[in-house]
Amino acid sequence: MKDKAIHLDSIGATQVLGRALAGLAVPGDVILLTGSLGAGKTTLARAFVGEIAGVEEVPSPTYTLVQAYIARAGFDVLHADLYRVEDTSELIELGLEDAAQTGVLIIEWPDRLDDHLSENRLEIRLDFEGADGQEHRRIARLAAHGSWGERLARIHV
Repeated sequence: MKDKAIHLDSIGATQVLGRALAGLAVPGDVILLTGSLGAGKTTLARAFVGEIAGVEEVPSPTYTLVQAYIARAGFDVLHADLYRVEDTSELIELGLEDAAQTGVLIIEWPDRLDDHLSENRLEIRLDFEGADGQEHRRIARLAAHGSWGERLARIHV
């Protein structure tokens, strides 16, 4: 496992990180986004999906739980928001386990999962940085597992 911390000084910096990650993602990857409400999980996920799938409109899956896209390279990309999941039995219907085998998953609020779905996963914790009143400043703490270890070194934002 390799770790990296990235300071995000703006919403745009969070979007740049999402696009950079999309350029490194391959089928079988799972990206897990944690952090408090408003920390930038959805901003990062939207930039990731927009880049990898070549779409401009990326609605939040807060109420649908999962939105599916086709990546430019032809594999499935699933954006899941598990905030509203109360019982892990609800996850069976979503098909995340099957999708993790052949596509890419980006999951907000992954603490609702029983496990991490893939050994090739990237865990990202987004937190507010400092108490200086600059609410747009965040820090992303990335923990790479499996093949993400070597790819993480290529991220420069």
